[in-house]
Amino acid sequence: MSVIAFDKLGRYVEIPPSARALLERCEKEIKVTLSLRLDGGVIIIADCFVAYHCCVRGPAKGGIRMDPSVTMGETRELAERMTYKCALVRIPFGGGKSGIAISPASLSRFEKTALLREYCHMLRHELEHSDYIPAPDMGTNATDMAVIYGRLDRPDVVTGKPPTIGGLPGRNEATGKGVACACRMASERFLGGALAGKRVAVQGFGNVGSWSARFLAEQGARLTALSDISGGLIDDEGLNLAEIEAWTSEGKPLAEFPGAAHAANEDVLTAEVDLLVPAAAGGQIDGRVAENVRAKVIVEGANGPVTDDGDAVLGARGIIAVPDILANAGGVVASYVEWRKAKSGSITHKEETYETIEETLGLAFDRVSKAASDLDISLRLAAEVVAMDELVQAMKDRSWI
Repeated sequence: MSVIAFDKLGRYVEIPPSARALLERCEKEIKVTLSLRLDGGVIIIADCFVAYHCCVRGPAKGGIRMDPSVTMGETRELAERMTYKCALVRIPFGGGKSGIAISPASLSRFEKTALLREYCHMLRHELEHSDYIPAPDMGTNATDMAVIYGRLDRPDVVTGKPPTIGGLPGRNEATGKGVACACRMASERFLGGALAGKRVAVQGFGNVGSWSARFLAEQGARLTALSDISGGLIDDEGLNLAEIEAWTSEGKPLAEFPGAAHAANEDVLTAEVDLLVPAAAGGQIDGRVAENVRAKVIVEGANGPVTDDGDAVLGARGIIAVPDILANAGGVVASYVEWRKAKSGSITHKEETYETIEETLGLAFDRVSKAASDLDISLRLAAEVVAMDELVQAMKDRSWI
């Protein structure tokens, strides 16, 4: 099932039947089995899924997700979201994704490296020909991307590498940087001014959530609610982010932090704040939770954190949602900069990475806001209108339709 409601979207942008037929399914799907034999006869086996949704605008781009719940259906959906995300921010990539159905916590560093080398072996054609360009996602990191780079020995086959081997300074925090930029723009447009003093709740304290919180704090926002998989914290006066980061860096659960009131994950989602940043797994805000959300604006750090039912409820209640394909696009913007850098051999500094994210997301935010205003529709629908227009034009330019 597509993440786009084509019939609804077609009221606002022309979608030729041939374009819809191409976008309603993936261009290519691959399923392989990764197997690894260890000493003592132990064998590790994991299903691996790869999906290219639409590559009319460039090669398939999307992270490697490593989690036991990974399925082809989820991989397909995330590849589709990437298609629209890249089109929206005008990055010349298509939508791709891969997933390995295994828990990274169950693997030693040696085992994970060996499994990723098997991944490279099984998908060598896709990677060597730049049909698919991976990056880190849930369960993978820069070290894992270094393994792929080392196996294929080309700096442009993967993004999200450590800067010491040609990675991009600022890439690790790029998605969080983009989320913070989206929060700032939303605050200025919908909340009457800068982020300073605005109350913010961040659900999820992984890479995206932690960097989002840090950049928001730097701009003077007041972090009043925070959660991760262990539970949440709430303090209306503002949480001490530096102390929390020091606590969690020692491997201690966030929920056991002694400096704030403990709360359930849902309490963080429904905290009374100006801005809510859901930055954990998808589908967290369904219709029931949406009825109790008290944020004025939601900025989606995660992919698909709001269900269709939840979105309908939020819209009826007048709660503004900055959609994921805009809010968390900082990562793919930085990935493009890294990929371009690997092709040219140029040097890019962290400040340039940040500036590119700010400028690219700012232009996209303006296009989406204008479409929302001109058509009197939500930001989510407006973002889809803008992205669809880009995709249809690319299909026409390439004589696909």
